Amino acid sequence: MFDVAALRKQFPMIVNHPDLIYFDSAATAYKPNKVIDTVMDYYRYQNVNVHRGDYELSFQISQAYEEAREVLAKFLNAQAKEIVFTSGASSSLNMVAYGYGQKFLKEGDIILSTEAEHASNILPWFKVSEVTGAKLDYIPLNENGLFDLAKFKEKLNAKVKVVTLAWVSNVLGYTLPLKEICQLAHETGAIVIADGAQAVPHLKTDVKDLDVDFLAFSAHKMCGPSGAGVLYGKYDLLQKMDALMLGGGSNARFDICGNILLKEAPYRFEAGTPCIEGVLGMKAAAQFLMDLGMENVEQHGKDLGAYFTKRMQELEHIEVYNPNSDTGIMTFNVKGIFAQDVATYLNSKNICVRSGNHCAKILLNVIGASETIRASLYLYNTQQEIDYFVDQLRDIDINKCLEVML
Repeated sequence: MFDVAALRKQFPMIVNHPDLIYFDSAATAYKPNKVIDTVMDYYRYQNVNVHRGDYELSFQISQAYEEAREVLAKFLNAQAKEIVFTSGASSSLNMVAYGYGQKFLKEGDIILSTEAEHASNILPWFKVSEVTGAKLDYIPLNENGLFDLAKFKEKLNAKVKVVTLAWVSNVLGYTLPLKEICQLAHETGAIVIADGAQAVPHLKTDVKDLDVDFLAFSAHKMCGPSGAGVLYGKYDLLQKMDALMLGGGSNARFDICGNILLKEAPYRFEAGTPCIEGVLGMKAAAQFLMDLGMENVEQHGKDLGAYFTKRMQELEHIEVYNPNSDTGIMTFNVKGIFAQDVATYLNSKNICVRSGNHCAKILLNVIGASETIRASLYLYNTQQEIDYFVDQLRDIDINKCLEVML
């Protein structure tokens, strides 16, 4: 395991805000010096375009950019040609929905998903369903929001062509058995698209072992910059996909008659000037996590999650919606107090949490709550922070919340 106290010193946000308890890493993670320095060094010393210039500096930054593809491939146990750089998980998921789903699905086909999906992994399929005539169906969750593999098996048949789901729920933090899901889906001829936004930063990811067809994630949730992400796709599937955007860098040639020859994957999907500093920062973030050891990151998350659950269950006035989560995501409400009011109260105690529906509006119908509070932890959080958090909730009441708001 890594030394958390020493690790925290590498994060300027923690050093510069020593009294702040940041429990919103599911929204975005803090960045270590290594990532910040990489981004700033690009702007200070290498601020030229990639794949564009016939001069040494452009060659150097182009080489560094392609090395980032190699590092992210290593991070996932993939091939570099299977790594498409995007602006983030939302962009990646939309690329698959429209580039693959809209191209290949037809009336009568079934898109299978869950009731726990983030908007980015369900709204594009609403549109694909509307355009193609394919039907969007849902794998029933139990009353606690848990995925049931047996119910998934019941839903599978030859008409199911796409299975798209979050590997880890951004609300409940439950980890789906993705390897088994892929195996079962492939037996009936379906492909599997995984939203890895909450999984890849926390779990050791081996796309070959999982046999997942597409995997999307964002840099900013794994200690990297905003505006950069990855779409992993099996190469033969990427080659079949349509590009969502066309422009410079994505084509080999075109003529006045409208004939276009696109480049091979992944470059056909990377039109225009990319977020160069974001990709370089994402490379630094992936290397940072690999140096820590993803097994250690995962174990730290499980240990914190178990401790967090234990402490929260001491409070009788707290309703926890995901007591079986082990990924550092705690979703709860204080009985009798509106979620946003609790979040505002916690803010007065220097605690950052997220309240609302967390972009997963269907799931809240399952768990029976219109709004919840989400506290999400990452590799730099500690048991001491959890203890402070629980202490602030212990004596909370509506009057104290009103005092803060007034």
